[in-house]
Amino acid sequence: MVGYLFAGQGSHYVGMGKDLYDTYPVARLVFDRADMTLGFSLSQLCFQGPLAELTKTNNAQPAIFTLSIACWEVFKSVTKNKAIPGDYAAGLSLGEYSALVAAEAMRFEDAVYLVRRRGEFMEEESVKNPGMMLSIIGLDLSHVREICGQTKTEIANLNCPGQVVISGSMVDISRAQKLAQEYGAKMAVLLDVSGAFHSSFMRGAAVKLAAQIAKTNFVQPKIPVVSNVTAKPVNSEEEIRDNLIKQVYSSVLWEDSINFILLQGVRKFFEFGPGNVLKGLMRRINREAEVVNMGKKGDIESVGSAGSK
Repeated sequence: MVGYLFAGQGSHYVGMGKDLYDTYPVARLVFDRADMTLGFSLSQLCFQGPLAELTKTNNAQPAIFTLSIACWEVFKSVTKNKAIPGDYAAGLSLGEYSALVAAEAMRFEDAVYLVRRRGEFMEEESVKNPGMMLSIIGLDLSHVREICGQTKTEIANLNCPGQVVISGSMVDISRAQKLAQEYGAKMAVLLDVSGAFHSSFMRGAAVKLAAQIAKTNFVQPKIPVVSNVTAKPVNSEEEIRDNLIKQVYSSVLWEDSINFILLQGVRKFFEFGPGNVLKGLMRRINREAEVVNMGKKGDIESVGSAGSK
């Protein structure tokens, strides 16, 4: 059994996707479609930067999404579709859109447009309601919940055992960081993001996104896609819509999502998109599971015609 995982925000870098664009027509087509849909050269921003511009949420989200789908299309081409369909798919936050496109539940053009607007709405809300995110490593969940209760912060990501991300105002996150250190956390690190994502700070963004999602067509996924919001596969078009809206202000249940897929018997995964964050999280969730990164030309070509079996 095989699972497909798709990267979330934070793993971008200048130059990402250039090797695939220069080598594979299917990758070039993905980037060209993104440029055409968005009305500007997202591809050049990915390939040439500048990093400060690429890092902006409204750019980073469609950039990571586009690369993830380019990697997916090249993977299918290189493996001659032997790995398709897989058994389960999931994406971390933003990556859920990539998973839905890979599962053919929505069109690429619709998804890249939605992801761009999602990033814009999140940026706008961050200006209205400034906030931050803090990654707490080495504390159990009960202690993190205590910290949230004392500081009015909220759990944003349940990534893996011993790693929880929280969101809140700048003042409250600063207090939470000090408390985490007092509780004995190994690390309490501020994340390089522009706002308090996956928290009530983003409810305004969710309202705006809902209006866009209402105009978007979805169909039943060909591969079961596990939702960040429920840690269970989505079962209807309406459920996809509802979860994508809730996802903006709800906790990302990544550890639970992966554990659900593991319980189905999946032990081999491919991670699409820049970086290897999901591979690192998997090591903390289940060391027996294998994750193969599919973010660069060499990664994908190494799979070769043998496919995923």
